[in-house]
Amino acid sequence: MEVVEATQINSLPSKAMQADFETIEIPISEIDHVFRDSIDLYNQLIEVCKDAGILRGRELARLVDGHQRALQAEKNPIARLLLVNAFVRQLIARIKIALQTMRPSKREVVRQAITKIQLRAEAIVTHIKTLAEGKAKISLSSPQARQYLAGMEGKPVSRRDCIRALHRAEKICPSLECGHLGDGRQTTRLTAIVEDLVPFGNGLLGAYS
Repeated sequence: MEVVEATQINSLPSKAMQADFETIEIPISEIDHVFRDSIDLYNQLIEVCKDAGILRGRELARLVDGHQRALQAEKNPIARLLLVNAFVRQLIARIKIALQTMRPSKREVVRQAITKIQLRAEAIVTHIKTLAEGKAKISLSSPQARQYLAGMEGKPVSRRDCIRALHRAEKICPSLECGHLGDGRQTTRLTAIVEDLVPFGNGLLGAYS
């Protein structure tokens, strides 16, 4: 029997779902969590657009400012979530159009921008698990993460790029919590209870070797 690999997720049968759940009560805190995840995705797409030169300068500033104002004006949490989803779709459409028209060398820039965040995040998670051995709790601040990544890559890593990797690490390893130190600089750091850390595969980390 031939196995066909799926290339996309199909829509779930809405009628079947409605038969099981006519109404669903969702705590505001859960909606806020999904909203923050969506904002994080939006900001990562913005960074990709900036790094690849798809959006820049005043055009970029006007776009983000317009989206920010629309979200601030909308008070309904579900409507805000739908707005962010629409903005994400707009950015993906811009990236797709740009990829169709740009030179192959620039396409590689976009691919590298996306991959580098993931690779750094995975490296940070693996590093934290190494540091956690024999401890009850573990934390890694952004300066420590920058120093570690710089040693891995052989060149300095910007504070902005390091913070992006820390936030991505929190997404791929839910046991980690990304927050801030109580210092005046609001230094970003990852923390975790060691026994909550789960096994994590590092299949892409070979790129650092």
